[in-house]
Amino acid sequence: MRRRSRIQEGLEKFSILKTLKAIEEAQVVLFLLDATSVITDQDLHLLGFVDRQGKSLIIAVNKWDHLSKEKRTIIKKEMDRRLDFLGYAQFHFISALHGTNVGLLFKSIARAYQSAMRTVSTSLINEWMSQAVEAHQPPLVKGRRVKLRYAHLGGHHPPTIIVHGNQVASLPRAYQRYLESFFRKKLNLIATPVRLAFKEGENPYQQKTKRGK
Repeated sequence: MRRRSRIQEGLEKFSILKTLKAIEEAQVVLFLLDATSVITDQDLHLLGFVDRQGKSLIIAVNKWDHLSKEKRTIIKKEMDRRLDFLGYAQFHFISALHGTNVGLLFKSIARAYQSAMRTVSTSLINEWMSQAVEAHQPPLVKGRRVKLRYAHLGGHHPPTIIVHGNQVASLPRAYQRYLESFFRKKLNLIATPVRLAFKEGENPYQQKTKRGK
């Protein structure tokens, strides 16, 4: 029994390592949950890894046809509570056995991939940032207001926006989440997060222009 247990444990570890490797190499992750089972700690660990990797994420909840209307409401509330850190993820409630809503998964995967590759002009990003700041000013830090001066696209998978400004290292996480949500809506991203990187200082392009004069 002990030997079989060790073999089983080894196989599970190998399976998890393969899953982590697959997530690292993926551009869009399709994660399958069983609607008739609870969300496990391992599910949460894997989804947390997907989130840290910045992958586009589609969650398919299988066996949805097995549940009553009341049970579906309970399951959705539980997912909202335990998966609240995945606000960008797109959910599909499916029946793999009967094929219900399965076809929609492929459309969502294609749209998520396009979102992860989204490009936008620097001028438009700065226009959006000005709108975000006008709607909700950055907080004061040690009596001085954080100033966001300039932003530009810094990469894809996921879309990454680099924000230059003063005291941005002290920007509270709550305000960072506000900016992430604002940019996600403006970029019209599907199942895809947006990442922000903050750098101290003025507009680097203006500095280059000044040096060239």
